[in-house]
Amino acid sequence: MNHYVLHDAKDTVAVIVVEGVKAGMTLNGWIMDEDKATSTVALQDIPIGHKIALKDMKVGDTVWKYGIDMGKVVADVKMGQHAHVHNIKTKRW
Repeated sequence: MNHYVLHDAKDTVAVIVVEGVKAGMTLNGWIMDEDKATSTVALQDIPIGHKIALKDMKVGDTVWKYGIDMGKVVADVKMGQHAHVHNIKTKRW
């Protein structure tokens, strides 16, 4: 079962696609563009439709999703943490 999906291997976040992701779970992911598997451990509970960080990121780092620049980190985030509006913002504002 895939718990998250990402489009491009350079993506730094991926979308959770199942209910019930809990801290400590080993999650399976699918890199769509390459049809490859990946995995990571969730450090926090993450709701379906929200993002998981796939690498450690520092304030100011670019966030990659769907192979494009989708924003910047505004609070440090560790691989496996919930990546959402509390630690990622658009670069537009």
